[in-house]
Amino acid sequence: MKTIALVAHDQKKDALVAWAKAHEAELGPHRLYATGTTGGRLQKETALDVTPLKSGPLGGDAQLGAMIAEDNLDALIFFIDPLSAMPHDVDVKSLIRLAILYDTLMAVNEATATGIIRSLAD
Repeated sequence: MKTIALVAHDQKKDALVAWAKAHEAELGPHRLYATGTTGGRLQKETALDVTPLKSGPLGGDAQLGAMIAEDNLDALIFFIDPLSAMPHDVDVKSLIRLAILYDTLMAVNEATATGIIRSLAD
């Protein structure tokens, strides 16, 4: 069992929820965390057991960063919207920097997320 974080920018929430639905069987056995609205949507729209954190701009990104720094997160799936400015861009960059620094599995799009979740099943 791995610990996986699921995060999506506003314009990517629908895509993340659809991806999670398509991969419920593979995600189900893992401990899942998600930030704010993404977590709420995953709880409502899937059968997955998701632990919700604070919204990204209100500390959720920092909570995930702390999990990474404490070696309590195995994978970060973060559907990023590259075409929209984020008011909490500093938090997003910090989270990504920590994932890189601590060599955490990280996906920023559907193709890579699918590759990660399939690799965890092996």
